[in-house]
Amino acid sequence: MNIFIEIGLIVFIATAISILMRLLKQPLFVGYILSGVVLGPYFLNFIQSTEYIELFSKIGIAILLFIVGLSLKPDIIRQVGKVSLIVGIGQIIITSILGFVVMKCLGFSDISSVYGAIAITLSSTIIILKLLSDRGDTDKLYGKISIGLLLVQDVFATIILLAVAIFGSSSLLSGNITQFAFLLALKGILFFVILYFVSRYLLPKLMNFLATSQELLFLFSITWGLGLAAVFYKFGFSLEIGALAAGVALSASPFSQEISSRMKPLRDFFILLFFIMLGSQIVIFDVGKMIIPALILSAFIFILKPIIVFVLMRILNYKVRTGFFTALTVSQVSEFSLILLALGLSFGHLSGELVSLITLTGVITIAGSAYLVLHADVIYKYLRPVLVFLELRKKLIEEKEKEDITKDTMVVFGYDRVGYDFVNIAKKLNKDYFVVDFNPNLIPKFKKNNIPFRFGDAEDIDFLEDIGIIKAGMIVSTIPDFKTNLNLVSYYRSHNIDGIIIVVSHTIKNTQELYEKGASFVVMSHYLGAMHASKMIEAHSMAPDTFEKEKKHHIEYLEQRQKLTE
Repeated sequence: MNIFIEIGLIVFIATAISILMRLLKQPLFVGYILSGVVLGPYFLNFIQSTEYIELFSKIGIAILLFIVGLSLKPDIIRQVGKVSLIVGIGQIIITSILGFVVMKCLGFSDISSVYGAIAITLSSTIIILKLLSDRGDTDKLYGKISIGLLLVQDVFATIILLAVAIFGSSSLLSGNITQFAFLLALKGILFFVILYFVSRYLLPKLMNFLATSQELLFLFSITWGLGLAAVFYKFGFSLEIGALAAGVALSASPFSQEISSRMKPLRDFFILLFFIMLGSQIVIFDVGKMIIPALILSAFIFILKPIIVFVLMRILNYKVRTGFFTALTVSQVSEFSLILLALGLSFGHLSGELVSLITLTGVITIAGSAYLVLHADVIYKYLRPVLVFLELRKKLIEEKEKEDITKDTMVVFGYDRVGYDFVNIAKKLNKDYFVVDFNPNLIPKFKKNNIPFRFGDAEDIDFLEDIGIIKAGMIVSTIPDFKTNLNLVSYYRSHNIDGIIIVVSHTIKNTQELYEKGASFVVMSHYLGAMHASKMIEAHSMAPDTFEKEKKHHIEYLEQRQKLTE
């Protein structure tokens, strides 16, 4: 079958099943996995070009981790790096020991129990990133910690896979393992040192130039993310680590949110193919025999794994809610688990029975974790009276989870025109505020005058979602473009019926349409200017001295404004 036709059919069936999932109020990515099962060898058997689909899947994973890296700013890494490392390692050790006991109780051999314990210890970074993104929680404290501890798991999984490959292959054993590991570590240190200097001294100047063109910035983002992932892979590391490093290198850039919002549609398409590929590779034999052990392991993953993480978070002084939400993110089996078992099976370490059992457990837990994470607020509400009894220490870490935007925040779109006046008013009223502008030349001015800002396009809905303007109490747009303002008013008013949104218009017809869409007030600069001048005439008649005073005040205002915008 032609690859174009094949992908077309895959996307069509995935869309149909996803619509059904939406009608049933189910998570969409469960529909993606189900689409893979339907398209796989046991049903329609449409997926023939597996090498292409697998390639697209890897691109999706790389883009997803690149976007995650963009949100991992250095201050965030400092904030959650320690807790992620401690909780990640602690969870791996405790879950592996308990998992081994459970596997032995189910009648498996020592080697199979070790494989099984490691398999149920690992959780899926890709799936949790998708769920956190759907909830809009990647920037929350628990989201940052969850991403950190899952990355710790991924590093552990990479080491385990490498160890199994080395000790399971006679050709690799014939080489010098110590030398191989030393060279890999040396290359890793060299790579990150080079990347640090590039991101510190070269990228800022390059990004200022690239940001003058949206298309060029987007093209460079793809080149940087996929290119660095490919370089890391070429030198013995995983694509995932390279993509994440590429994102972190750009995370401190003022353009990171704009890049992230533009990459998301690309991510959504390619990650769709990853989940379809995952679903198509699910192989389960003798479901009747496996269902009871699979349910036992699923209960372990749904209950004991989260309890382990929750207790570790409480020991580290984190609040009940943060510990609970973080704990729910480990309640599934990782795709790394299936890769590990497939590798063990190929070396003759395991039987097909264990692979089928963990696969079935994976299907149950991947689907179940979606509901746990997406409905965490409701679950927490009912479990909180029980959870507070697990408070191990009274002193809690002060969690700075305050939203960047609240009902007291003013967001000003556009600064160079008359945005300065609204910024000045926000300062006088002592209100939280920030400016949104798409002109990279203004960034030095914002930094010089300590004006908080976001670089991005007001027409980009993904960008508007990222910065969370729907929570703001007031939106002011000084952008003269009618279409942009109409888009802004429609988006804001559809999510916030009580907030105030002020925009600019130049014609009566456009003003009326903006009011119909929900604008609180429309500034018509020409009409307001003429109105102000006419009132001056009415108040001062033809007294030259009075007009000289007005002129002097106006010139002083212009000079002051010029200084602050230079």
